[in-house]
Amino acid sequence: MRGSNHVGMRQFNERIVLQAIRHHGAIPKADLARLTQLSTQTVAIIVSRLMDEGLLLKQARVRGKIGQPSVPLSLNPEGAFSVGIQVGRRSLELLVANFCGEQVQRIEVHYEFPEPDALFAAIAKGLKTLEKRMGEHWSRVVGVGLTAPLSLHKWADLMGGEAAQALTRWEHIDLQAQVQQLTNLPVVFAKDTTAACVAELLQGQGRRIRSFLYVFVGTFIGGGLVMSGHIVNGERGNAGAIGSLPVGLSTERSGMPPQLLQMASGWQLEQALMAAGHDPLLVHQEHIMNPAYEGLTQAWLAQASESLAMSVATSAALLDLDAVVLDGSLGEPLMTALMAATQSKLAQYRFDGIHQPALLKGQVGAHARALGGALLPMHSQFFPDKEIFLKQDQG
Repeated sequence: MRGSNHVGMRQFNERIVLQAIRHHGAIPKADLARLTQLSTQTVAIIVSRLMDEGLLLKQARVRGKIGQPSVPLSLNPEGAFSVGIQVGRRSLELLVANFCGEQVQRIEVHYEFPEPDALFAAIAKGLKTLEKRMGEHWSRVVGVGLTAPLSLHKWADLMGGEAAQALTRWEHIDLQAQVQQLTNLPVVFAKDTTAACVAELLQGQGRRIRSFLYVFVGTFIGGGLVMSGHIVNGERGNAGAIGSLPVGLSTERSGMPPQLLQMASGWQLEQALMAAGHDPLLVHQEHIMNPAYEGLTQAWLAQASESLAMSVATSAALLDLDAVVLDGSLGEPLMTALMAATQSKLAQYRFDGIHQPALLKGQVGAHARALGGALLPMHSQFFPDKEIFLKQDQG
């Protein structure tokens, strides 16, 4: 994070100062100048301007060191806010994040499948509810970040039934344009797993790990890729699309091998629960690990962990990763069991000639996609690296 003392770099330098404080916590102006390599005078001018804008706060003086007492500067959590909207295959989530990237409000709506008319009505209602809850702070909301799976209509065949009819309608719907009609705030879009990956990069394991494959297990499994501290999207936005990895070999006898999403998604456990007469949404609840469901959960864990372990080993050979970060929207005990089972299955793979990445638990959790969405407008206005989210085709 290095600033520039050249004329015309004011906005960039402001973002560099904010980023330094975001990474290092409350620090005095002298340390800011050293970290950013900006002159002391430039930092003083920037800090004054940011304080006038309500983005920074002065902390209590630090005494007991050589020289004058220093005054640490911190981000003002109420300096700005943003809204994240996550459109999922099973639920809708809206949340508000503050300037520090912390969740301050959240609304969640569950459904069997995302029927367009009902979904947009729920988004409109949710935005009005959030505005009411935020009160005077709503004026400091800088935008809406919208996330969803790419090409919702392409999941129609997999989900089947009434869901298939509803999902087919999404082929001709511009999700971003429809949401923009519901608010005066600017709306930006990112693929849901990319948004979740960025949330982990900025608020989770990414603060100490530079290169990792991010895996998010929800209704369907997906992921993202971070290399050298930067999101890698690929030419078509498919980098890190771990759900499409084949888990097996194609032979004349077995035919086409399944993809990871067919073996390690919450969807398979949901279907097993439904067939046994249980609520499929149990997969997102803590008591999914109760003895009453043990036969179903253990079978799914065995299948999912075997497939995940193979995917981790394959990815490690191609990408030279520091770690694989596993997170998801499934119940916390189920995610913990999946972590343990996958770690155990990794012992069955050889890593000769390559580095075996650490398997780490995600730190953001079930709301990573919505939080990542909320970080979109915040990032574009206040972070120096504006390209962390690349606009992606929803079609």
